[in-house]
Amino acid sequence: MKAVILAGGLGTRLKPFTEIIPKPLLPIGEKSVLEIQIDSLKKHGFNKIFLATNYKSDYIENFFGDGSKYGVELKISKELKPLGTVGPVRLLIHELTEPFLVMNGDILTQTNFNELYDFAINQPSMLTVGIKEIFTPFDFGNIFTKDNFVIGIEEKPKFKNKILAGIYVFKPEIFSLIPENEYFGMDQLVQNMLKKNLLVSKYDLNEYWLDIGRMDDFEKAQEKFKSW
Repeated sequence: MKAVILAGGLGTRLKPFTEIIPKPLLPIGEKSVLEIQIDSLKKHGFNKIFLATNYKSDYIENFFGDGSKYGVELKISKELKPLGTVGPVRLLIHELTEPFLVMNGDILTQTNFNELYDFAINQPSMLTVGIKEIFTPFDFGNIFTKDNFVIGIEEKPKFKNKILAGIYVFKPEIFSLIPENEYFGMDQLVQNMLKKNLLVSKYDLNEYWLDIGRMDDFEKAQEKFKSW
């Protein structure tokens, strides 16, 4: 099975670390983020992995080589200009001739990628998106009133939302919807598919998941990995 890791982000929210090291190579415990992802993908049966790079691409290529030390076949794909979160996948159109997994290079998760893949290939859609339910705290108490009186208070409630988790499964026919050599994001792809009444499947992620794109989340990841 094949997977693409989107590893071309600038990591601006993690400066000054990312001024020296590309975000996917930042350490979580004794391994980099990308090493953790590659190990997890291999564990779930993905043996050919493409790293879609841009910023500090040479660092990533020199670090990983051909992937043999990780027990996978690894290839570097370098975008010559920023192409968003879907545009870089279009560069691999001739390599990806069967359903494949795509994931952001700044995610730490215990998702069972094999179960997600099996679910997706049996769906009547070209795209399956991983969905994660998150709870966002609100800093103020929520007051309930009737007429001129307070009838209740909810102290610092949490708002529940479902978000795109940065993990997807594409079927090759989706390439017909992705423009060549243009900046094109996942939101655009989903919106365009919905406008055309094309099915988009969703897969709920119930396992641990964390986007480490911000400094406080990067620190959380360090703590979590100690008990991984």
